[in-house]
Amino acid sequence: MKEIIKVENLTKDYGNGKGVFNVSFEINEGEVFGFLGPNGAGKTTTIRHILGFSKPQSGKIEINGLDCWVSYYKIAEDLGYLPGEIAFPDNMTGMQYIKYIASLRKMKDFTRARELIEMFKIDTSVLIKKMSRGMKQKIGIITAFMHNPKFLILDEPTSGLDPLMQNKFIDLVNDSKKKGATILMSSHIFEEVEKTCDRIAIIRLGKIVSIITNNEIKHAKLKTFKVEFFDKADYQKFILENLSFSENREGQKQARVQVEDENINEFLKILVKYKVKFISEIKHDLEDYFMTFYSNDIKEKKDV
Repeated sequence: MKEIIKVENLTKDYGNGKGVFNVSFEINEGEVFGFLGPNGAGKTTTIRHILGFSKPQSGKIEINGLDCWVSYYKIAEDLGYLPGEIAFPDNMTGMQYIKYIASLRKMKDFTRARELIEMFKIDTSVLIKKMSRGMKQKIGIITAFMHNPKFLILDEPTSGLDPLMQNKFIDLVNDSKKKGATILMSSHIFEEVEKTCDRIAIIRLGKIVSIITNNEIKHAKLKTFKVEFFDKADYQKFILENLSFSENREGQKQARVQVEDENINEFLKILVKYKVKFISEIKHDLEDYFMTFYSNDIKEKKDV
C-alpha cells in the first residue's frame, strides 16, 4: 500500500508546552484519515505544516514523495484544502468567488463545480458578506472539491452545516474515497468520523496518543455491561466483587462493569449467584474511546 502523506517526527515547540512534539503518522493512498483532539491539542499546527505553511523545527513531512515545505507549489496543484476558519472577500458573490478560485487553478472544466453547487443547494448569486455561516461553509467545500484533487486536507469541514448537509458531506467524502482520493480530516463530530474514516489519530498536548482503525473500536476487546438487580442486598453485595466498575447507581440498583473478552466466563460465573433483573451490553463508539484519553482532563477542570 502506497504512503501518500507522511509525517515523521514533526516538532514545533512554541514554549510553555504549546506546539507539537515528535508527531508521526502516514496516510495511505485512497484512505480517509481522521485527526481528533480538542482546541489547542496541536491539530491545526500539524495541518499547517502538512500544507507547507510552516517550516518544522525538526522532522519531515511529505505528500506523494515531495517535501511539503520545499515543494509547496507543486503539491498545491493536486491538493484540496478546507480551513477551519475561512476568510472570504465580502465584495464577491458565491459564483464570482468559485470562478475566481477556478481561474487560479486553471480549471477548464466547470462540470464538477456545478454538480457540487446542486448537491449543496446553494444560491451562488448572493454576496458572500450576506451569507450565513453554513452557506459560506458550503462555498468552502465546493472550492476544495471542485477540481477533483488527489489529496484533501479538511479542517472541521462541516462547521455550521445542518444535519442534512452534514450527511451530504459524508456522501461526498465517501464518493471521493471511492475515486481514489487520499483525505486527512480533522473534526469534532464523532459520528461523521465514524462514517468516513478508515483510521483515526488522537492528539493530546501536542503528541499522538493513539492511532486506531474504526473496526478496532467497533470490536473492542473491552466490553461494558449494565446490570440491574431485583434486590438492593444483591446489588450491594455485587459491587464488592473483584470486578472493574465504571459506574454504580444505588437508587436504580444498577452497576456498569467493564470486562475483557478473555474474562467473560468468569464474569458470568459471578452473575449466576445473583437475581438479575436485566443485563445489557453497552456498545463502545469513537467518543467513548476518545474520552479514555481526555477523561482526566475533564475531571481536573471540574475539581478546580
